Amino acid sequence: MVAVCLGGGSTKLVAISEGSSMNAASRWCPEVTVAAIVEREGRFLFIEERVRGVLLLNQPAGHLEADETLLDAVRRETLEEAAWEIEPVALVGVYQWTSPRDGVAFLRFAFAAKALRQHPGRALDVGIERALWLSAEELQQHPVPARSPLVGLCLRDYQHGSRHSSALLRHADQLLRVGA
Repeated sequence: MVAVCLGGGSTKLVAISEGSSMNAASRWCPEVTVAAIVEREGRFLFIEERVRGVLLLNQPAGHLEADETLLDAVRRETLEEAAWEIEPVALVGVYQWTSPRDGVAFLRFAFAAKALRQHPGRALDVGIERALWLSAEELQQHPVPARSPLVGLCLRDYQHGSRHSSALLRHADQLLRVGA
């Protein structure tokens, strides 16, 4: 049996075994994303990106890829979007949000991260205009709007000290392959 997931940004087909009690109409599949909150000298790393022709502000963020850990995803996305190598140090929070514009559902894992090294000559992902560092005050005055309310919410939680051990995140496929 095949079910269509509800709430994702693209059609997702999911195999459901015969006899399963899962109702295809109730299947919900959010877009799983990661975001990096990188602070350096009182300023935070952001990117300006064009989405459907509109310039928007976001943390370095993006989708989790198959066979990738959440920590690897946030490292990759920050390098691709901002040309910065980072090391995630804590989970700030997990955020469930549905865009009122198109009904796409998101499950965002936001990480506090330490900036390690910039790669100034590296090309940024398609659609990314630039990476920039803003203080919280500068963010409030910045003329480019946030991509979603999650940008401000994640930053606020970070500023209020929300930090959780990344050890909470377990990639069972990798653990089972190595017998841990």
